[in-house]
Amino acid sequence: MSHRTPRLAVRALILHEDRLLLVNAYAGRRSDLWCAPGGGAQPGTSLPDNLIREVHEECGLTVSVGEPVLVNEFHDPASGFHQADIYFRCSIIGGSLSDAWRDPERVVHSRRFFSREELSSGAIRFKPDSLPAAAWGGTMLYDPLEPIVR
Repeated sequence: MSHRTPRLAVRALILHEDRLLLVNAYAGRRSDLWCAPGGGAQPGTSLPDNLIREVHEECGLTVSVGEPVLVNEFHDPASGFHQADIYFRCSIIGGSLSDAWRDPERVVHSRRFFSREELSSGAIRFKPDSLPAAAWGGTMLYDPLEPIVR
C-alpha cells in the first residue's frame, strides 16, 4: 500500500425548511450513495472560498459559509487513498435547485433535500454515518478514519 498525503476536501451542510441538501456525486450514476455537496480544496484558496465554488459548481447555489461542524476521514486501504473532509454549516443566499443545472465537471447528476426521517429510515444510502448528527446537532464532531464506500 502506498502512503500519500491525505486529500483535503470541504463540504456544505445546508438545511432548508429542516431538510438537508445532498448530492449524488458518482459520474454515470454508478452508485446510489449520497453525500453533502463539496469537493477538493485548491491550495492558495481559503476553505470557505473553495466551498462556495464547489457548491455553485455542483448545485448552482450561492452560499454563505458558517462554522465548521464535522471533520470526517475516509480511506481506501487497497489504493492508499485517504481524504479528510471538513463540513461547514452553510446558508443559501442565492439561486435555487433546478433539474436543468449541470455540474461543469459532470460528476454530480442529482441533488435534492432530504428530511431527517428519510435519513434515519434507511430510505437512502449516505456517508458519513455521522451526517445527521452533524447537520441537526449543535456540537463539533470528529468521525474517525473509516474504509471508503462506493
